Order: sequence, then structure tokens, then C-alpha cells
Amino acid sequence: MSVSKRLLWVNRACYPLGNIARVHTYVVTPDRGAAVKRFLVIAILPILVLALAIEASGDGAGVIQLVCVAILVYAVADLLVVLFRKPHSVLAIETTGVALAVLTSNDASVLADLVRRIALAIENPDAEFHVRVEELTVNTKNYTGDTVNIIGGRDHTGIVK
Repeated sequence: MSVSKRLLWVNRACYPLGNIARVHTYVVTPDRGAAVKRFLVIAILPILVLALAIEASGDGAGVIQLVCVAILVYAVADLLVVLFRKPHSVLAIETTGVALAVLTSNDASVLADLVRRIALAIENPDAEFHVRVEELTVNTKNYTGDTVNIIGGRDHTGIVK
């Protein structure tokens, strides 16, 4: 990320400093409640089938037990990944148009420093800086069609085409 000649560069994307409406940080926490609900939905049927398959003895019972155990292992692994995932800090750069850049970090102070530097660059036309981003991940879902993100309210899932 860098600022040079009144332009903010995030990888190969360029944002004119005059078009930046807001730069802020926030914390994203894993939705552990949703993970538990998802686990229960996935695990209930295999547990019931497994209980019935244990009582039944036949050629297909072993295969059914194996499939049920595999589904339960998957459900437990999926649950544990979310339960032990740490919250992470996010830096959002919003423009007066629809463009949005998002950077994440395990260190909130790094992102707070970037907010300060970007704000100073917006106020000071001669300001320039360069910060090395160790790893950049681009979510291609953001580039393949219409996406509506609804901020505020409750239980909004947005619209994706």
C-alpha cells in the first residue's frame, strides 16, 4: 500500500485521495453461534442413522456407519475451525462511489497507523508513504457480478447475483 501524487495504491488498485469518503477499522469476530447451529443441523441425522445402524446388523450397516462417522468428523472439524478462529482487525477504505478496499491484520495497531497515515495524506497534498503488505488475498467473488451489502439492521444476508 502506498500514497503517491494524491493516489492511494492498494496492490494494483488505485484510489484518488479526493474520492475517499471514509477510512476506518473494525473487528470481525467469527459467528460461533451460527457454527454451532450448522453443526447441529449437519450432525443430527447422522447420529440418528448411526444409532439405528448400530442396532441393525447386515451387509450395508458397516458402510452406513462409516458414512455417518465421516459426516460427523467433518461436522466436528468444521465446528472446531470456527470456534478456535481468532477475531481479526479490518481496515476499510470507502470511496464516494461504490469502490471499497479491505485489508486485514492480526495487529490492530498496524491498521490504526494506516488510518492515520491515509488521513494525513488526504489533508496534506504533498504526503507520500509506502507500507509493505506481506500477503494479499483477493476474493474473486467481489469481481464476478452484482453484490449488495446491507449494513445495519438485523439478519441481512444481502443479495448476490
